[in-house]
Amino acid sequence: MDPQSPTAASSMRLPPNTTHAHSPMYAFQVRAFVEASEVVDADPDTIEDILDGFDEDTGDDIDVQGEQADADDQHLEWEALLQEAHQAWTKDEVKQMMVDLKEHGMAYFIDRYVIEQVIPIPKVLYAFGVCLCPELRLKRRKTLLYFLEVAMSRELQAREKQTAYNTIDDAVDLIKQSRNIVILTGAGISVSCGIPDFRSTNGLYAQLQEKGEYDLDDPQQMFDIHYFREKPSVFYQIYPSNFIPSSCHRFIKLIEDKGKLLRNYTQNIDTLETRAGVRKVLQCHGSFATASCINCKLCVPGNAIEDDIMNHRVPVCKACSVAPAPLPEQKPKKKGKKKNLAPWESDGEEEPDIPDYPPGIMKPDITFFGEKLTDAFEKALLEDRPKVDLLLVVGTSLKVSPVSEILTHLPHSVPQILINKTPVKHINPDIVLLGNADEILDAPQPNLRRKRSSDAFARAPRRVANSHVWLFEGAEGGKWVDDVEKKALGLVADSESESEEESQREGDVEDAHDSDVEPQAKRARKAQGLSVRSLAS
Repeated sequence: MDPQSPTAASSMRLPPNTTHAHSPMYAFQVRAFVEASEVVDADPDTIEDILDGFDEDTGDDIDVQGEQADADDQHLEWEALLQEAHQAWTKDEVKQMMVDLKEHGMAYFIDRYVIEQVIPIPKVLYAFGVCLCPELRLKRRKTLLYFLEVAMSRELQAREKQTAYNTIDDAVDLIKQSRNIVILTGAGISVSCGIPDFRSTNGLYAQLQEKGEYDLDDPQQMFDIHYFREKPSVFYQIYPSNFIPSSCHRFIKLIEDKGKLLRNYTQNIDTLETRAGVRKVLQCHGSFATASCINCKLCVPGNAIEDDIMNHRVPVCKACSVAPAPLPEQKPKKKGKKKNLAPWESDGEEEPDIPDYPPGIMKPDITFFGEKLTDAFEKALLEDRPKVDLLLVVGTSLKVSPVSEILTHLPHSVPQILINKTPVKHINPDIVLLGNADEILDAPQPNLRRKRSSDAFARAPRRVANSHVWLFEGAEGGKWVDDVEKKALGLVADSESESEEESQREGDVEDAHDSDVEPQAKRARKAQGLSVRSLAS
């Protein structure tokens, strides 16, 4: 429920002639938890429960003296809760709770602390720095669990980078040593095949926006199930015909052939992983491999609709329709220049009561916005979580939920490597390789058993200062890379300054202690110390 909608507004108002001065913390927490529903799933009943009893319009005709008394009482109650929160957990207990969450996941955490130990949810929330206001503590258990999920989700998104991994050699060593690699891929691995990605400057969304050939308020509407039912033609522009797998697809196949691939989670619908021979692949958003009628649900192989698509006909169900959808009669426009349109498009105005297409349109079995993923996704994630020892994120900006949340469900101790054209700012991987994914993965491909360094690449990548970020051909880092460089240089400068101060202090102590030592001997000893330090570094 949208809290700004008339329905929501009416449901959250108090009965007439009822006045109550809400505390600022109550108002803040209500708004925060409602807004969090954009990230953490919450059903309408939960949102309605949060808003129940909350009235944003309080303030008219309120007794000032009564309001002051309420404020004093609320302040005392809030101080008592803060004191309780401070004493609820020790630092070691909170640390262990966070380890349990980050290494074992939400389900384990809830099972251990809420179900087995029967700890009240408001007390568990103290460990996350959340002190529920009195009004929200009275909500239903389902709503309290939602509050806990919001707190856990926030904590899981705050992954700390593992400082042991920074270089290309580290990345190759991780791939070489790992035995259960999860590879999460997106549209970026198919760009070199001739299939545009979605969100880059030259991606599919940008192309559709620039051409303006379709009546799209937002280019993402092409993957909206409601829009597809009305105007399916735009979707078939991305049909993957006669494309050859890229170096990235062959790399995944190589990892599998070496017995290292736990699973490839792909957001792509082009089936190129399958064409490359990869068997352990989960097509999270479905694919063109099969198609189903949106009316009678008849399922057919994907190649059964290929002829219609390649000949610019919207494919229709043979059980629901006798022939492919005929074009509606066109009424020529009185004004304006005629555009060059595909046979399945119209530049005229149709009668509003005559549908362009019959109800039985064949839709490839792809998950659109507004549709839920299959159970196979969650089942695979549960199976892989305790086994994975390395995560490779390749060619994706991780913008589409719930696949984008895979990183938060894996143990934080599992090393993460990002290989993408652009940075992904809402994650914190251990190694970031920016550039064309094919070039990055093609260099180490011939022999993973041999250690490869940056010298193995045709054009040496540039390391951003002394950080974990490397720039290859095609990288689009922008301001994010500049910020990483400034931060890295700042840390180096601070470290060098501290080192110089420490050396100066050591030198002063040494000079005071060895004032009677021959100068030549002192110089020899200092020289020996420097050589040992250089070897250690």
